Amino acid sequence: MGPVLFADFADDLSRRVSRLSPMRVLETAAGTGILTRRLRDALPAAARLTATDLNPPMLATARAKFRAGEAVEFQPADAAALPFDDGGFDAVVCQFGIMFFPDKQKSHLEAHRVLAPGGRYLFSVWDAHRHNAFGRLAHDVVTGLFPVDPPQFYRVPFSYHRIDPIKDALADAGFVDLRVAVLNRIKEVPDISDFARAFVYGNPAIDQITARAGVEPAAVVSALDEALRRECGSAPMRLSLQAIVFEARRP
Repeated sequence: MGPVLFADFADDLSRRVSRLSPMRVLETAAGTGILTRRLRDALPAAARLTATDLNPPMLATARAKFRAGEAVEFQPADAAALPFDDGGFDAVVCQFGIMFFPDKQKSHLEAHRVLAPGGRYLFSVWDAHRHNAFGRLAHDVVTGLFPVDPPQFYRVPFSYHRIDPIKDALADAGFVDLRVAVLNRIKEVPDISDFARAFVYGNPAIDQITARAGVEPAAVVSALDEALRRECGSAPMRLSLQAIVFEARRP
């Protein structure tokens, strides 16, 4: 899924961060390191990059993207309880992670706390289902296959996109100078079946599916494959992706 869903937005976000010329950068919810790799490539060699995630195995995957000696520190950390001193970073960045945080406001407050005065906070979220057919179709498929207690994972990544409430949350956390950008990308998917399989097996949805009796994961993959072809066309499928980038400053 990385090249289709995340790579282009990581390129954009790393460029936004590098234009600020920060020398101390913290990434939260780094996952498998797609953005981390691009940040390290875009930042000055002398800049310090710290990549964190709540899941150590994900960080191990991210670490494998780097050669020995590259200036990246990996550390397990909860974005809502960061183990860093006040004012220790010039930029805090997060790609497609905040939607999964149980306490989003606390994560904003923590970003504010660890930023130095004048530091920048940048993060991206997916826009709503209506702008991201792949997420809506996946949710519709599992809802149709599990009419009683359907898996809810495919709601979560697309659940934090309303701009005004997020602006209010950032202001309440103490941020100023808010900037918002809506980004749309069209990606070609050469193998729809592979994409459908990845979108079922490559995230926590698979745990929710296997925990419910009566429908095999392969059936979910097949139904999603059919739904994607029906709405988005045959291979190479052209998939419209839309994300929102927020940038704010600590006074």
